[in-house]
Amino acid sequence: MSQALIIGTRGSELALWQARYTQEQLRTIGVESELKIIKTKGDQIQHLGFDKMEGKGFFTKEIEDELLRGDIHLAVHSMKDMPTESPEGLSLTAVSYRANPADILVINKNTIDTQKVLKLKEGAVVGTSSARRKAQMLDFRLDISLKDIRGNVPTRLNKLREGQFDAILLAAAGIERLDLDLSEFEVIYFNPKEMIPAPAQGVLVWQTLTDDIPTRKILKKLHNKAVAECTNIERKVLNLLQGGCQMPLGVYCEKDSMGYFHIWAAKADAWNGTVQRVMMSSGTALGLAEKVINELKK
Repeated sequence: MSQALIIGTRGSELALWQARYTQEQLRTIGVESELKIIKTKGDQIQHLGFDKMEGKGFFTKEIEDELLRGDIHLAVHSMKDMPTESPEGLSLTAVSYRANPADILVINKNTIDTQKVLKLKEGAVVGTSSARRKAQMLDFRLDISLKDIRGNVPTRLNKLREGQFDAILLAAAGIERLDLDLSEFEVIYFNPKEMIPAPAQGVLVWQTLTDDIPTRKILKKLHNKAVAECTNIERKVLNLLQGGCQMPLGVYCEKDSMGYFHIWAAKADAWNGTVQRVMMSSGTALGLAEKVINELKK
């Protein structure tokens, strides 16, 4: 393909990091590209938490529309934002390496109580718009007060700095990719087997037209098969539960050196509901997602 590939991306700092990373990866295999910034519904509606927004694909639909029109060749997304069903004519073609999948709790140092679990003072105001994070945080500390927070990562940190929140929850991957300095805050990294991340958290996915074979062949050279083995299982659990961004569901899978899959899942019926937890190991991926769901339903 002689022409430069056009990459569709959101305009946030993290989305642009992901798009530039994609450009670098393409350059290593001799493919030039350019960026096209696209505004999505998730960018435009800043006053609502995700659980109050209708439908799925808040951060993807407008980009997918441009793909379908042929205005861009590929899109790069955080895989955790992607619905498990692709629109007709589009395919998730390749996935990246996995950055740190953990969630982190970033605490304003002025509000710390070292005697309490997670160093959060009694009734601490914790910012997150994720139903999954809300449910699991209440599982750790029932006394905390949860408050929706929107905006990009630097904006959220500024709200914490200003005292609008005592603590906020973020994905470690975003902090590390943006190389943000959090030294002014108290930072707690959760074990992803305890505070279970969103399916495919920390992974980028490249989306194309299903029929665009030349672009798909290029992206297959970037595809991380080992990561895909685990994210396929995580996302299958999500798919079988017919869940989207709003579902309070965490799924995390690892494959060990012996070839065994280990999976952790946590689900609630609502953000303030009781959290069900499951841990399983299996020598095969076959049927593993179904077994996880059977356990979650018990």
